[in-house]
Amino acid sequence: MHIGSSYLKTRIKTAFNRQNILLSIPITQWLPNYQRIFFKWDLVAGITLASFVLPESMAYATLAGVPTYFGIYCCLVGGFFFALFTTSRHVAVGPTSAMSLMIGSTLAVLSKGDPQRWSAIAELTAFAVACICFVAFIFKLSSLVNFISDNILLGFKAGAALSIISTQLPKLFGVEGGEGNFFERVAILFQHLPQTNYVVLGFGMVALLLLIAGNMILPGKPVSLFVVVASIIVISVTQLSSLGIHVTGEIPKGLPSIGKPSLRFRDIDGIFGLAFACFLMGYIETISAARTLALKNDYTINPRQELLSLGFANFVAAFSSAYVVSGGLSQSTVNEKSGAKTPLSIIICSITLAVILLCLTEWLKYLPEVLLAVIVLHAVSGLIQVKEMKRVYQLDRIEFFVLMFAFAGVLVFGILKGVMLSVIVSLILLIRRTAHPNVAELGRVTNTDQYSDIKRHPDNITYSGILILRIESSILYFNAMDVLEKISKHMEAHNADLKLVILDLSSAPYVDVAGSKMLLQLSNQLFKKEIDLKIVEALSNVRDLLRKQEMEVIIGHISRRFLVNDVVQEFINKRN
Repeated sequence: MHIGSSYLKTRIKTAFNRQNILLSIPITQWLPNYQRIFFKWDLVAGITLASFVLPESMAYATLAGVPTYFGIYCCLVGGFFFALFTTSRHVAVGPTSAMSLMIGSTLAVLSKGDPQRWSAIAELTAFAVACICFVAFIFKLSSLVNFISDNILLGFKAGAALSIISTQLPKLFGVEGGEGNFFERVAILFQHLPQTNYVVLGFGMVALLLLIAGNMILPGKPVSLFVVVASIIVISVTQLSSLGIHVTGEIPKGLPSIGKPSLRFRDIDGIFGLAFACFLMGYIETISAARTLALKNDYTINPRQELLSLGFANFVAAFSSAYVVSGGLSQSTVNEKSGAKTPLSIIICSITLAVILLCLTEWLKYLPEVLLAVIVLHAVSGLIQVKEMKRVYQLDRIEFFVLMFAFAGVLVFGILKGVMLSVIVSLILLIRRTAHPNVAELGRVTNTDQYSDIKRHPDNITYSGILILRIESSILYFNAMDVLEKISKHMEAHNADLKLVILDLSSAPYVDVAGSKMLLQLSNQLFKKEIDLKIVEALSNVRDLLRKQEMEVIIGHISRRFLVNDVVQEFINKRN
């Protein structure tokens, strides 16, 4: 008992010693070595990024159903603390379109329409996401997101984009929107089209054209900020607001107040389902953006560390009247193209937003709501990547089917359930492939000592009385019998003079207890039929397990040195 207690204390001291803590805060590594020449680049990038995320974050906040200034708080506090812990030089965090809509549509049910409860649950969701991030960091679960394939994300994003568009079109036309899934919202929109407010529509279309033209002429520049400033000036000096163009209204002056979430986890049923979906989406988007920009700029990131940075960003957001944040490719690309050299640009962005909240909120109250809808429509249009979807169709029809399943799931069931369905489909696809692994029959490549699949290379040399098989997967409890059945079919296809079966396990990185029992069962069956069984190129952990199953008593020594050709030549020499 004393030994166990001492060991635990040692582990805790090791985990919380000064060196490990400093390694978990990357800013302590790069800031002391910061080059002054970088500052002008980080300064320009930070101010440019703030100009970009200001209108975008306010627009996304409307998707989440929370006050517009929540979006600004997300970028301010979330970005600042993310910069302290991230290993990426360019990733910028804030609210994202798909996550905001998922939160908004889910909280509409959880809050029962109460605005105060709505905002409180949004804050609690950020806290839950932070907790999940910290747990995933402690247990090194950063690889979990790899269960969701890029193709599923492609379908999910396209579906999310259409779903988001269906929520913003009523604002563009100046009519009442509806609830429900994508198809229900579109049907309600068509019913209300006769009541279109053409002043709102005209204002919105002009703004949309300016955004499109501006981004074509000035790619990577904060065009949306120029459009926002122009719109605020137009609304403040004209009477357009009296013609149905609604404005966002007062935004609290000053920095966000600090306070713990007013609700507890036990107060809200379903909070962890929403938080887990946000965690998956947020972490995947963050890592995708980080890897893309790291590869482009020739540096590396630490995926596990990004769990910690995302966790702290959401933790602080939960205590600052904000909601869930994650890295986004659009704002991160703006940061990178603006010349950012270090995460200091994110800190400068936060400082710039703080100055705006302290000095310029009087102007933000004239921001037209239709403009926020236009910014969202323009931003999410890039999520529908038709060329990439067509490419997947050409490469693999099954993958395309899964892509379309994720796409349809979001449209029919909503973003939250669509995310969950995407995760389930990813796991089903993975299990399906592993449950039915390929067992290839090998033949010798002419004039070499190498062996390959004779189904793909029918001109390979085969030998009478010898069956060579390669199991192209780990052998696990749920696929062991399938592997045995395929081995038996290969044996049946050979004539009665079969004398040797060689199993190449070079492509089987892991064999569990059930898999080893199956191989033991196979060795006993072959022994009774007076057919030799040889296992070659098995990895060390596989060899150790098979030896513990005492297979060497039946089939002889399982050597790490023997290759397929060695066993074949030895058998031929004995036969001759």
